[in-house]
Amino acid sequence: MVYLNNSATSFPKPKSVIDAINSSLLSPPENQFRSGSKRGEDDSLETCKKNLGKLLGIKKTNRIFFSSGATDAINRIFFGLELEKTPIVVTSTEHNSVLRPLFNSEETRGNLHIVDCNERGKVDLDSLEKIVLEASKKKDKNSAYSGLIVINHCSNVTGAIQDAKAIGKIARSYGFLFMLDVSQSAGCIPIDIDSWGIDIMAFTGHKALFGPQGTGGYYVREGLFFSPMLYGGTGRDSRQLLYTDPKDFEYEVGTQNIPGIIGLNAGIEYTLKRGVENIFLDEKKKMLFLYSELKKNPKIIIYGNETENLGPLVSLNIMGLKAKDVGYILENAYSITVRTGLHCSPLIHRALKTQEEGTIRVSISDLTSREDIQAFINAINEITLSL
Repeated sequence: MVYLNNSATSFPKPKSVIDAINSSLLSPPENQFRSGSKRGEDDSLETCKKNLGKLLGIKKTNRIFFSSGATDAINRIFFGLELEKTPIVVTSTEHNSVLRPLFNSEETRGNLHIVDCNERGKVDLDSLEKIVLEASKKKDKNSAYSGLIVINHCSNVTGAIQDAKAIGKIARSYGFLFMLDVSQSAGCIPIDIDSWGIDIMAFTGHKALFGPQGTGGYYVREGLFFSPMLYGGTGRDSRQLLYTDPKDFEYEVGTQNIPGIIGLNAGIEYTLKRGVENIFLDEKKKMLFLYSELKKNPKIIIYGNETENLGPLVSLNIMGLKAKDVGYILENAYSITVRTGLHCSPLIHRALKTQEEGTIRVSISDLTSREDIQAFINAINEITLSL
């Protein structure tokens, strides 16, 4: 099988990830902040957070919190912040994990301002600042914040990478909070949360970080508090029942996914050892090869280009065929797994003019071989011969 759906979940995983999870499950359970751990209190969680800090440029790693993934993290953030009457600026590149919580809450639905992207999925900074300016004028005096900007760092449809550092400057100049979704970029694109001025960050563990599904989390800068969406046991102070001081809020309650976090940490250690810059450059070479081969076929429509869309994925279509049909043929005739459809990002397809059927998405990882990419190219070329 050739697996080219790494923007959904990476496969294969490094052997170290599988070994770490197996070792965890074969050992006595480790529990967060509770007695009975032979490996020391809180060891695995703190180790993973420190490694995340190294990878993502976060000094205050105690402000990183684990969840079941980016969707869980984003919902916790939106419903925990007091966003009623707060202007919220999002882009048309956002994933439904961002769009649906905002559209389905009465507190935020009427406060949304959407910045369009171009046909390659890139957001123009001047256009974004213009909308931020307009949004800032609509701030209500009772709003807890001047505003919030939410950006998808790397599009999961076109691979366009937004200039998070520049957007951070825009956010600060208008007093807006800045939230960055790094679900597609963490582990394969260099990130520096602290220097970019990020207030909130959401990540998932099962993509380029090579962790298992059901891992991920979020970062909230020091001094910014929000109400927990869940309450329960933590093992810290079991006598406390009522939380009145935001400084006492706890965001990791219940039994944590320790085996998953141990596996996630192994994936992060693999990435740190390889070097995210090296991964980024190596994947860029693979994508350049893929783009160059696809451009040779006049029956293929490519949504983006190799100079602007630098993430490890590309969206395309074949003239005369529906995306879902191509995906079916690739899976059943060639044993090649890709992703077809809207990819849970409906608004970007308006710019691509693919809102009806979506696209065929090919996404690679650091462990994708050139032979895998060549197998896909051969299959696509063979499919188009009959058209």
